[in-house]
Amino acid sequence: DVSRTPLLTMMVRSTCIVSFLALLGGANGFVQPSSHRTSGVSTALNGAGLPSFTGYDSFERLKTLTNVPSGEDQRKLRRTVYTHDDWKRHRNQDRFIVYLAAIFKSGVYKNLKNEVVLATSIAAFVCFYNCIVGDYTDLAGVKHPGLIQSVFFPKLGLPLQAFTLTSPSLGLLLVFRTNTSYQRWDEARKNWGMNINHTRDLVRMANAYYDSRGVAPEQRADDLNHVALCTWAFVRAMKRHLSPESEDEVAFQVELYEKLPKQQAEMIIAAAHRPNRALQDLSYAVDDLPMHFMRKNEIHRAITIFEDNLGSSERILTSPVPLFYSRHLARFLATWLFLLPFGIYDSFSSSWNHIAMIPAMTVVSIMLFGIEEIGTQLEEPFTVLPMQSFCDKIYNWCMEIVSWAPGDNGRALKPIKSEHAFFTDAGTSSPAYYVPPPAYSYAPPEPTPVQPPVQQYQPPPPATTTAPNGQDLSFAEFLKSQGQGY
Repeated sequence: DVSRTPLLTMMVRSTCIVSFLALLGGANGFVQPSSHRTSGVSTALNGAGLPSFTGYDSFERLKTLTNVPSGEDQRKLRRTVYTHDDWKRHRNQDRFIVYLAAIFKSGVYKNLKNEVVLATSIAAFVCFYNCIVGDYTDLAGVKHPGLIQSVFFPKLGLPLQAFTLTSPSLGLLLVFRTNTSYQRWDEARKNWGMNINHTRDLVRMANAYYDSRGVAPEQRADDLNHVALCTWAFVRAMKRHLSPESEDEVAFQVELYEKLPKQQAEMIIAAAHRPNRALQDLSYAVDDLPMHFMRKNEIHRAITIFEDNLGSSERILTSPVPLFYSRHLARFLATWLFLLPFGIYDSFSSSWNHIAMIPAMTVVSIMLFGIEEIGTQLEEPFTVLPMQSFCDKIYNWCMEIVSWAPGDNGRALKPIKSEHAFFTDAGTSSPAYYVPPPAYSYAPPEPTPVQPPVQQYQPPPPATTTAPNGQDLSFAEFLKSQGQGY
């Protein structure tokens, strides 16, 4: 009985350690930002009462740490938009200390609580079992035989070479997984970057190409304002198209009814494919502008780019990394980590009853499972991109651009050059649309008067010197015969 007391003490201590590590693994990794870093728009549209921030998600304010939901709800808190101040904090030289101090407060690690606890529990089981069937060391450093000594209960272990041989393959799979997921995130971010660029470009061209001659200032402002709203409506409909219905549907309808005419908002909401309907409205708005058709074609090119960005984003949303690859990697990684305690048990023989293997397995499982978790979180990028922030900025920029007018910078406008009149002169019958003047005028040729034929001189036939009876005549006789004799 006395020999069993150290073993029981050891088991109790190890159980406490495992429980403590499990509690740490369930900690939260998000920090509420200060009030001046919180976006009012995103907070209002969050809907779940969660802290929503668009800047540096620092771990420095640990005293203000609050619990936030895990799983999918964490993605709402990862929609960061950096400023210069955020980048300064991001490259702070104390970042390693800050991040290591908050290692158990990471949202990624919180999602891995079950896997990490299971791997740690397997490591603890291997230690306890081998102490029971083999030998163990008490707190005084004295070795004792295990409670069960039988050939039917051998010590658990695997050769470490099996893990050494398979680790390169596992590493390649993990690298390919994270690289592919980051490429998908990067492409989605570039699509929204193209949206931002070409919305500004479209509205700028509409404002610059608009011909105000014969158009009231109120009509010009209304036309350009309609173009700006239709441009924003597309990106907002695209954002809703790429977001979960439970998260964005209510806010989407509220914004459309606030900014668009009621009938237009209802048509977009009722459409089976809302971004397509918004693009159609934008095409109608551009086509109604008074400008030459060649300039309208330039604006329509930007609309075509919107369609390309939408198609690329739909491809990312509907086509994940091949499922058989993701499933094989998950099985490979889980099997490798759950069997790892059997291979590294002897490597911790210098620690008391191999107890150091338990926290070591916790750290290793967190790091390797974390790589796979990051790849999975990046694979679908749209719910971690700050799309609402993009839409709000596009709205503000477009409305600002259409508020500008030619000559409002104090510089007088010059008369239109003659070589540019082709793009600006409008027809008198329809002043709302440009009708280019013909490059040349065609007039049918005047009929040519018919001249009477000119009588050409016909020389008389040569005189013959032969008499009717066939006898040759002299020249004098010939003249006499012609009445012209001497």
